[in-house]
Amino acid sequence: MANASAPASPHATPEPSPQAAAPATDDDYDPDDEDTTETPLPVIPPEDGTAAPSGTAPTPAHTHTPDETAPTTPVPAAAPAPALGDTMAARARSLLVPVADAEPRPAAPPSVAPVLPGRPVADRPQVRAPGPVQGEQHGVACPWCATPNNPDRHFCVRCAMPMTLEDRSSIRLPWWRRLFNRNGATPWAGDRPRLRRTFDRILSWLVAAVVLTLVIIAAMNTPAAIQATRDHFAKRAPVAPDSFAASRSYPGHKPELAFDKINNSWWGPGVSQSGEGEWIEARFDEPTRLLDLIITSGTSVRPDQLSQSALPHRIKATITLKDGKTTTREITLDQSSGGQRRAFRVGEVTKVRFTIESSYMASGSKQVSIAEIEFFGRSSANST
Repeated sequence: MANASAPASPHATPEPSPQAAAPATDDDYDPDDEDTTETPLPVIPPEDGTAAPSGTAPTPAHTHTPDETAPTTPVPAAAPAPALGDTMAARARSLLVPVADAEPRPAAPPSVAPVLPGRPVADRPQVRAPGPVQGEQHGVACPWCATPNNPDRHFCVRCAMPMTLEDRSSIRLPWWRRLFNRNGATPWAGDRPRLRRTFDRILSWLVAAVVLTLVIIAAMNTPAAIQATRDHFAKRAPVAPDSFAASRSYPGHKPELAFDKINNSWWGPGVSQSGEGEWIEARFDEPTRLLDLIITSGTSVRPDQLSQSALPHRIKATITLKDGKTTTREITLDQSSGGQRRAFRVGEVTKVRFTIESSYMASGSKQVSIAEIEFFGRSSANST
């Protein structure tokens, strides 16, 4: 009993608590069970030889004398407390998100500058040197290159010329070949004469005749063509007639009034209606070349006086040349006031007669009238 009531021996070692013996590990950590309240950190005991931190009471040291007779019980070694830095590192690692390692970037493909496609080069013809003599050794010799050939060949195996010489001296060549082939050289192989038929001969002669005719006409009209070209580009100048005449005239309106270069004086035949067959004539003492002609119809150039008389419509111009030959021109005028220009290219003129054939606004109370007739020739400035 005494032993039971006796106080516990100071040498007895208390059994460790299961909760204190099992240290906390990372695998047993559950974030749902984590307490958000701050937990005071354990006090780290000072190392030997160092003073305790201020504000804490020193722990008294108990000295126990080991009892060598007492039975001994193995005491498990206490697990070391985890360091503060390891705990914080474990928490930080739990918050990290796993990220795969960066893959190495593939190397960029080499850049090649664009180039134009190559042009195909045509193969050059292969020039072969004359090879050995072909054909039989004792065959028929070619009359052109002396190459032996088989007896049954008609053309040479090397130069392709005929194996027989033809006498072409008796063949008559066409006239154009005789004209350009005066030396009489024999044509080469393949230059065979073209077949000539009767129709081909007739067609050839017709073409030659047409070409010859055109050449003759062009030669005869060359001076006229040159003169027409000069007249087209020549500067115009007025030409005045030397004398005048008419079939009849109205009193006070003689034919010279149509050539006085005054557009408010006029000539009239003095007959009503269209005045068909009446004429007025201009004469030149010297042969004169005329290029243009201007005729003013009516009694003046004013439009309000256009209806006072009949207006000439168609006029026949009879031209007399210096050699006595005559030629005619048909002139058609418009029903309008003012001068009307017409081309009148005639050379070596001595007399021009204008005969009225029809008129505008003809009536029994009106007569046809012409206010002005003007001639134009080449200017003397063209000769300088």
